Amino acid sequence: MKYMNKSIEELHEMLINGEVTSDELVKESLELSHEVQDKCNAFVTILDDAKGGEVTDNLLSGIPYGVKDNYSTKDILSTGSSNTLKDYVPFFNATAVEHLNKAGAIKVNKTAMDEFGMGGTGTTGHTGIQKNPWDTSRLCAGSSSGSAAAVASGVYPYALGSDTGDSIRKPAAYCGIVGYKPTYGMISRYGLFAFSSSLDHCGVLTRSVKDAAIVVDTMKGIDINDMTSWDSSNINLKDACSGEVKGKKLCYIKEIVDKDRYKNASKELIDHLDNFYKTVEKCKELGMIVEEVSVDEALLRAQPSVYVVISCAEATSNMSNLTGISFGPRGDGDNYIDMMKDHRTKGFSPLIKRRFVIGSYVLQKENQERYFKNAQRVRRLLVDRWKEIFADYDAVILPVGSGPAKHIDGSKDILDENTAFLEEHLQIGNFGGFPSITIPNGFVSGLPVGVNITGNCYDDENVLNIAYALESSLGFKGQIAKEVK
Repeated sequence: MKYMNKSIEELHEMLINGEVTSDELVKESLELSHEVQDKCNAFVTILDDAKGGEVTDNLLSGIPYGVKDNYSTKDILSTGSSNTLKDYVPFFNATAVEHLNKAGAIKVNKTAMDEFGMGGTGTTGHTGIQKNPWDTSRLCAGSSSGSAAAVASGVYPYALGSDTGDSIRKPAAYCGIVGYKPTYGMISRYGLFAFSSSLDHCGVLTRSVKDAAIVVDTMKGIDINDMTSWDSSNINLKDACSGEVKGKKLCYIKEIVDKDRYKNASKELIDHLDNFYKTVEKCKELGMIVEEVSVDEALLRAQPSVYVVISCAEATSNMSNLTGISFGPRGDGDNYIDMMKDHRTKGFSPLIKRRFVIGSYVLQKENQERYFKNAQRVRRLLVDRWKEIFADYDAVILPVGSGPAKHIDGSKDILDENTAFLEEHLQIGNFGGFPSITIPNGFVSGLPVGVNITGNCYDDENVLNIAYALESSLGFKGQIAKEVK
């Protein structure tokens, strides 16, 4: 009997009743890890010596899970999927991992990712490309690509992710699972390798909304090591999942989902938008009010560039410590400057180098006003507009991406020039620190697609309850990837 395709509550009940042991769950999860590694290249490290643990009243006790490789794990290789840290073994755990350890959860692998989270494809990590378990010729998206592939394949019920632009939520959509990033600071970022500190969020990928709630209930909490964390002890996400949503008000952004604006749209894009409008009707059937709102198109067009400028600037600063001197493989050279140059030149992928060049350029004194400070101003305009929307609506509902997972080689993907609206809008959730969750809402070309629900800061209970009710109506909860090729 297979166990890892079950939910957290189902596994906990089986453990409590003696129908299965924690050791048996870990053994199955490790076996599946190797199968998925062969198929999808989802992991940097598989912890073959992992053992089961004590089963307590905590729902996560004794149950295996995966950790994205940019979370610090004590005495376990933590590379951020980069050659600059290919041999790095930390001496401490990230706070979120420590909370899960105390709950009795069992980590069984470190999942592969885009290098340091910088990328949305799952192709830039030092261990190679992560392939989509539904169709291995397609991407998982990134950067939480390995976590998404593993959860979708049934290796365990949940894995940790991080989200700086859409790095939990888009891989979840492409792999047919749930991806949730809570309000900024609900989960401490201490021990998460910093990419863009004002945008980075810790979160989780699961196969159901309630499982996401259970995991984040355990991970969250104020932390003296992270001054941006806050006290969320009065928030109980699992208990908030009642399914009572009658009278809730949702909206979608006309400029993002208007089919007429995509003149060269592929059939997949059109089918994806049609599927979104069917999901809107489901919301109405549940008693929710769904209305169309408009946002200044110039503001939307600026949004992807704002993300690039701010994220690259912060990354350049955050990763200046990756010199090969304090840690990481030592570079060659006659002096420390040459050694650092050699380390960074050999260690980083071309994508990372380009982002560092952009970040350094926009931070130069003569360029700051034109690029970095202007990007910050537009970020504020976008956040203020979404805050205005949240004054009238409980959440914004929008499709994720412009269709199902893109092909790894890109040869069959047809993107309209305006699809940046569809592809990048999730970044606004990071600009404002808003709670945001993606759930599967159907299939296009036999592959899963997702819908996203984003609400106002600190309103996580409301956002998750809306997602929970919609998930129950749509019928894609708990699905395991079945390769369509």
